[in-house]
Amino acid sequence: MAYIFCIANQKGGVGKTTTAVNTAAALAKKRKKVLLVDLDAQGNATTGSGIEKSECELTIYDLLVDPDVKFEDVVRRCEVGGYDVIPSNRELSAAELEIAELEDRDNLLKNSLAKVADRYDFILIDCPPSLSLITVNALCCAMGVIVPMQCEYYAMEGLSDLVATINRVVANKNPDLKVIGVLRVMYSPRISLQNLVSNELMETFGAVVFDTVIPRNVSLAEAPSFGKPVMYYRKSSTGAKAYLDFGRELIRRVKDEVRAESKE
Repeated sequence: MAYIFCIANQKGGVGKTTTAVNTAAALAKKRKKVLLVDLDAQGNATTGSGIEKSECELTIYDLLVDPDVKFEDVVRRCEVGGYDVIPSNRELSAAELEIAELEDRDNLLKNSLAKVADRYDFILIDCPPSLSLITVNALCCAMGVIVPMQCEYYAMEGLSDLVATINRVVANKNPDLKVIGVLRVMYSPRISLQNLVSNELMETFGAVVFDTVIPRNVSLAEAPSFGKPVMYYRKSSTGAKAYLDFGRELIRRVKDEVRAESKE
């Protein structure tokens, strides 16, 4: 059974898709079977995985709204990264109204992924930067949330809002959901404000904050235009090394959690 994690933050431009694509590639590089679900109508995780979103006849939109569409009809392969992708494109932006009228609308994604969860070790869901029915679907089917966050004070406010949202989902829809960890991204140690916020983050959330820090790195910005995860675009870059470290830390954290649960 797969570990299903959302990569979410209600604030835009904080590296959610970069984290989703490169974490999928890092886990695959560790010989894990990985599915990346692109749940954003912009389709950036799709193109960042080397898949042309305009050429996808069927996408996550079809999987959610059409009961006759099967997983095998939609899934694509990121050949260079070694993981599977459920692609997305702008059609997904029209799904909100259709989903609102469907029965069990909050669990559409959960029901679709339940049929294939035993094929994968990890399922990562790249969420849109808003609390919509689409995002609620992701939170309802996930075991945990990975939160990419810039070390800025406005980002701290956004994190508080996200935690409040997660708590509401836990209370009303998915009692097993929790924050797996906060990942500091686009980090530059030379900026004193980022150091201050990073320290405050560690004091406030403690062990929930991942040890790995993703630096601000030009290769991370360039890699999507080549349709490759950064470790296949420029493997010697600091960004590539950081996401490989993060993949290892995520695997280790999951193993530690399993051991802790087995002792209870």
